[in-house]
Amino acid sequence: MEKVISSKPFSFGGKERDKYKLTVWEQMKRNRSCYVLLAPYFILFFLFTVLPVISSIILSFTSFNMLQMPKFVGLENYARLFLEDDIFIIAVKNTLIFAVITGPVSYFACFVFAWIINDFGPKLRSFMTVIFYAPSLAGNAYFIWQLIFSGDRYGYANAILMNLGIITSEINWFKNASYVLALLIIIQLWLSLGTGFLVFIAGLQTVDQSLYEAGAVDGIRNRWQELWHITLPAMKPQLMLGAVLQITQAFAVSDISINLAGFPSVNYSGTTMVTHLIDYGTIRFEMGYASAIATLLFVLMIGTNKLIQKLLRRVGD
Repeated sequence: MEKVISSKPFSFGGKERDKYKLTVWEQMKRNRSCYVLLAPYFILFFLFTVLPVISSIILSFTSFNMLQMPKFVGLENYARLFLEDDIFIIAVKNTLIFAVITGPVSYFACFVFAWIINDFGPKLRSFMTVIFYAPSLAGNAYFIWQLIFSGDRYGYANAILMNLGIITSEINWFKNASYVLALLIIIQLWLSLGTGFLVFIAGLQTVDQSLYEAGAVDGIRNRWQELWHITLPAMKPQLMLGAVLQITQAFAVSDISINLAGFPSVNYSGTTMVTHLIDYGTIRFEMGYASAIATLLFVLMIGTNKLIQKLLRRVGD
């Protein structure tokens, strides 16, 4: 005799269903081993990332000089930033120029170089990866540009231009407001290629080669179609990580400006939001005001990150 199986979906009765309605605490107890393993990282992340961000946001509404207790001043710091601080407006303009130019250019350059080099043999690919990543390994590698653009006749740029007859006297590159920002952008582009390139070359190595064979069967006929419909969708996590790294580097420019252009730079031509924050936070000790700058920079970076995420979701569509 055949058994008849009902097509209705199986469902628990009231008491049986309640057994599977676990509270958050019960779920944590059930998965306590996972939480124990995550605890060291979570504690460090909370203490050194989440807590400082929250503290900075709170302090941005206060007047705090590190000697006296913070005094609540409301939106006074933000009003002062936009209405009274002319240097902050210059810093925002320079930071946005850095972000708009170095961010996208470095991002696409990293991917294009990684895409091309990925087709090389293993030994040549490894050698080229080291070449691209070398500037990121050496923390002060940008000082070589100080030699290239030295303000005397011994600087390579001045020597070459004078030998070619293009200029008749030396140019003090990092003391001339007309050249400072352009030079800093070039140096930042050079420095930012390494990390993004490494992320992309690693992502390209993880793409399943069988996807290309399946794509050829489905009608993909050239490399550009492979790139858009297979390669990019398969490495979305690496694309997102590369975008986050580039956003962080583009908005956090400070060291190269301070060490090459001076602090402050001539006519504030190399001032960024981070250098302005350093000025008020570590020299003037106006921590409430510095926290307001940091909060605005944080909001700007989060907004840019959300925009990039929205754009990357369309990859492959």
